[in-house]
Amino acid sequence: MPWAIAPIAGAVISRNSALRKRNKGPHQRAEVRPASSLSETVVTTETRKDVIIIGAGASGLFCAIECGRRGRSVLVLDHAARTGSKIRISGGGRCNFTNRSVTAGHYLSRNPAFCRSALARFSPRDLLSLIEKHHIAYSEKEAGQLFCVKSSRDVIAMLERECDQAGVEIRLACRVADVRTAEHFSVTTDQGVFGSASLVIATGGLSYAGLGATGFGHALARRFGLTVVPPRPALVPFVFPARERSVFGELAGISLDADVSCGGKRFRGSILFTHRGLSGPAALQASLYWIPGEPLIIDLLPDTDILGVFMEKRRSRTAMHTLLAQHVPKRFAQVWCDRKMTSKPLDQTADKELREAAAGLHAWQVVPEGTEGYATAEVTAGGVAADELSSKTMEARKVPGLYFIGEVVDVTGELGGYNLHWAWASGFAAGQYA
Repeated sequence: MPWAIAPIAGAVISRNSALRKRNKGPHQRAEVRPASSLSETVVTTETRKDVIIIGAGASGLFCAIECGRRGRSVLVLDHAARTGSKIRISGGGRCNFTNRSVTAGHYLSRNPAFCRSALARFSPRDLLSLIEKHHIAYSEKEAGQLFCVKSSRDVIAMLERECDQAGVEIRLACRVADVRTAEHFSVTTDQGVFGSASLVIATGGLSYAGLGATGFGHALARRFGLTVVPPRPALVPFVFPARERSVFGELAGISLDADVSCGGKRFRGSILFTHRGLSGPAALQASLYWIPGEPLIIDLLPDTDILGVFMEKRRSRTAMHTLLAQHVPKRFAQVWCDRKMTSKPLDQTADKELREAAAGLHAWQVVPEGTEGYATAEVTAGGVAADELSSKTMEARKVPGLYFIGEVVDVTGELGGYNLHWAWASGFAAGQYA
């Protein structure tokens, strides 16, 4: 009995014309093809491909390139009006395309070992070879993060050129309405019906709905009988409870260097107070491992023995907030002392109070009310369960010929280029077999 996927809501954001390509043979430039209405579900020779990839983001395009290089005929479908929407905004528009320190330890999954195979077969050096082949200037920031010197558009242009050279056909502004499989996969769209032996799902997660993100991939996986780890927003700012917002909301815009710990992980970096709670790199990292109801433990002075500073000035008439302002922003020092400790001169403060004040600064505990959700999350954690897929090929164990890659899979990287590298590595892995 054939598998059938009923029409899936949310699979379209636009029907603007853009780069609808018809493959005229390997290594030939594609030409524009206008959209058509839904065709009858009959797969003809003209609409058959070896591989159909749904999703023209980083993982989908990279998989298409690898499939095309193997001589496979490839069709990429995407409901967006252009390729690489999330690549464009990565790294503030400069694309943090990988990290020199890629290891499985920088990823979260219910199957922690799953990503090792793909990461081992496609390294940061492998990607840099492609970047350098296309003469894209790049620079390294802290913690091994690699960025384009000019623009993320350089990476998108690289992918499009490689797809063109591999004979890949790309159809954009293309709504997928139905997916079926018996002897082959049949994908019904508003530009026609297309068939293939292999179907690759590279549709991403739920983050950045404004760019067209939907739960398409998760829904399709469930309807094919695959387990989906409940998706949740990750690398996302925290929202504080009302009481904490009333205290720290007035500090919006203030940042400081801190250590943020939760879920057995500890992250050093900037934290940024917002009107709603806490953001900044260290807070975003922690959100990947945070479990609702658990506290964040924040060391606001990770390089300073603040108790030692207090005791050294023990007999001083200096007000506490004045001394603290030598180590943190002045406005933060004032609010913290007013609400969390004392503003008395040090010579009027008991030793016990000083010890408690120091402990509070080095281990501030706050239980977030939640996060800002998918609207500001950089990635979606959870997704198609890794145990449902082959770590070597990314193929679904239950459905031969069906592959899942990139963010739609339950593999989520930390901040710093790790998620884009998973897109490259998983796309490369599937591209050797699809």
